[in-house]
Amino acid sequence: MTTFTELKLGAPLLQALATEGYETPTPIQAQAIPPLLEGRDLLGIAQTGTGKTAAFALPLLQRLTSTDRRAGPRSVRALILTPTRELCVQILDSFRTYGRHLRLSRAAVYGGVSQGPQVHNLSRGVDVLVATPGRLLDLMNQGQVRFDSLEAFVLDEADRMLDMGFIVPVKRIVAKLPKERQTLLFSATMPQAVHGLVASLLKEPVRVEVTPVATTAERISQRVHFVEKANKRALLQHLLTDQAIARALVFARTKHGANKVAEQLARSGVRADAIHGNKSQNARQKALEDFRNGKVRVLVATDIAARGIDVDGITHVINFDLPNEPESYVHRIGRTARAGAEGIAISFCDAEERTFLRDIEKTIRQQVAVDADHPFHAAHIADGVRQGGARQAARNGDGGGHRRGRNHGNSERREANGQSPDRGHRPHGSARSEGEHRSHREGGKHPHGREMHKPSSRPDAERNQAPHGHRSHGHRAEAGEPRRHDNPRREVRAEAQNGHKPHGQHPRAKQNPRHENGGHQPLKRPGQQRSKPQSSGPRPQRHEPVRMG
Repeated sequence: MTTFTELKLGAPLLQALATEGYETPTPIQAQAIPPLLEGRDLLGIAQTGTGKTAAFALPLLQRLTSTDRRAGPRSVRALILTPTRELCVQILDSFRTYGRHLRLSRAAVYGGVSQGPQVHNLSRGVDVLVATPGRLLDLMNQGQVRFDSLEAFVLDEADRMLDMGFIVPVKRIVAKLPKERQTLLFSATMPQAVHGLVASLLKEPVRVEVTPVATTAERISQRVHFVEKANKRALLQHLLTDQAIARALVFARTKHGANKVAEQLARSGVRADAIHGNKSQNARQKALEDFRNGKVRVLVATDIAARGIDVDGITHVINFDLPNEPESYVHRIGRTARAGAEGIAISFCDAEERTFLRDIEKTIRQQVAVDADHPFHAAHIADGVRQGGARQAARNGDGGGHRRGRNHGNSERREANGQSPDRGHRPHGSARSEGEHRSHREGGKHPHGREMHKPSSRPDAERNQAPHGHRSHGHRAEAGEPRRHDNPRREVRAEAQNGHKPHGQHPRAKQNPRHENGGHQPLKRPGQQRSKPQSSGPRPQRHEPVRMG
């Protein structure tokens, strides 16, 4: 098959394709359209940007126009389920484009906006409904939509559905669909979790696979920049000084990170905006339209929006943060080199992302070329990736993989400066070990540099004039001089041991056994009578009270 005319499509569809300038079908379109026109179920495995939307939209439009049936109130004839709002809107636009000469109704339902207009469109019935799982399930529970007359069901981006946790809503929706229907399932990758979904949805499907699983388009030039995490933003600004980067899509791992990158680029004079799940639907659509129209040069996005960005002319895809799933890397860089064009994918890799890079290279079955021609190249990170992996890098002290504590970097810097890695950085309230104290005492120095008092060389009798080793503020007691204490109980204890009669105490208080151990036993308060010593005879028995009946 070399042209759309040979695919036996109707005249209205061919006219719409000619208006858009499409003459030759892509491989996924050439293989998928004929069996779909026959009514077969289909499993399509193709990378994003290969034209799979037209691969199922064109045969569905022709099938819906082949009969005189019309959708009744709140009913749907063809349902397309997608994971994101952006992808939902773009698929609806494709159906409008290809079906501009057909009298078919189309609608989309997705979250983030009021459901009022969506309910109004459904009330009259629609031929083609494009929906996200969450909003569609809400409308189904409200009784706003029914599928008793459904003819075809398309599950697009099935692998992404599973990644985003939509498996339960999808199963609930499928349970409400009629058994007799045509089912299509498309996925850019084919993880094991999708196989179970295929077995439960499709009946003797035709399998169409235009490229090996999880491989990248040959027209994409890939390279990696090894850089410290703190220098990533500076490296991005450095790269954007090249005017050849006309339209760049930058991927960040988090929503907060996407905002920070876009704000810094805007401050530096680069026209940039961010798109992620925390933004309202109107803000996301505006950012996407500005990027498509050229008002925004750089669009910073998260993986959630990766599947929903279908913009022609993206010259560069920049992975500011490497994804922890290799399949996501394939989806990201698939945003460039669309419709036969060529593109460039640039990835930043810091010490903590080396494991991610090795997994990506293993999945795409090729090694990403290293670009060291920039002022922020980190050679030690590159060596850790190419010469031994994360474990070897951890043994070399480069970090790599997981964090090893909040103060790990400070500890390494202190070791490099010849200091103890733990010195002066012990958490509040923790104590040194006994051996650590002993080693410092033997040197006669305080661990923090202050002088320590060495053991006195005075005779024991002279040292014993100051029991307990207490020292008052700046005052050292001489022999025979009672020591000063702020605590009155300590005054009583000290005077008792020096032979003085404390006020209100018994003259023989110094012979009290409680004072013979250095005064560590509690003292009686002055004026309090001492209890009589217990006799050595048998202890008196306790009598239980008699209970009266």
